[in-house]
Amino acid sequence: MSTKNILVKYGWHALLIAILGDILIPFILAPFYQGYSHMSMTISALGNPQSPVRVVFNLWMLLEGLLFLFAIPAIYNYYNSVSKPLINTVVVFITIFAVGACIFTCFFSVNETKDVVTTASQIHGIGSVVGFMVFLFVPLLLSILEFKNDNKVNGVIAVVSFIIAFVFFALFVMSDKPEFSNTIIAKEGLWQRLNILFMYLPIGVISVRNIFGIRKS
Repeated sequence: MSTKNILVKYGWHALLIAILGDILIPFILAPFYQGYSHMSMTISALGNPQSPVRVVFNLWMLLEGLLFLFAIPAIYNYYNSVSKPLINTVVVFITIFAVGACIFTCFFSVNETKDVVTTASQIHGIGSVVGFMVFLFVPLLLSILEFKNDNKVNGVIAVVSFIIAFVFFALFVMSDKPEFSNTIIAKEGLWQRLNILFMYLPIGVISVRNIFGIRKS
């Protein structure tokens, strides 16, 4: 079996592992980082230079980015016959996210507080912002692909997830503003996790359906 065929066959598995890992691993590592708060601290803060779990977290981010990249042939193969322009855009967006928001995080860490700015934290910030902004639109593109492919349930899940993810992304951006510092909007860790959950939900559902051979609905 060629490398391409292996990636097409097992790409959905790689994608599902990346998604579940991104959601679960922060909860696994957090107990080993005294003072870490899921509500008020971003996920990438687990990889800051003062973090006792930085090595494990940063290695995971590298692996996560590679898993997303490994999944691309399977995603492309599945949607190629539906719409090449749309799936090409999805592939580009996933690639940017995998490199900018995942792999860059391994090599360019944030600092424990935003008051400390370094070249590494600036590179991380740019990569992460661009990565998340483009991936935010992946559910919307998937909804169009799913409706064109006559998968109405997946299409609805994807478009609803996009709307919810967009709202949480907006709250995440607002959380850093001084005027919201003493409100629930300041809980940037919460909004980031909810944003990620709904960004991943459509492609996670599609992964499961492909892995277990669930028919269109």
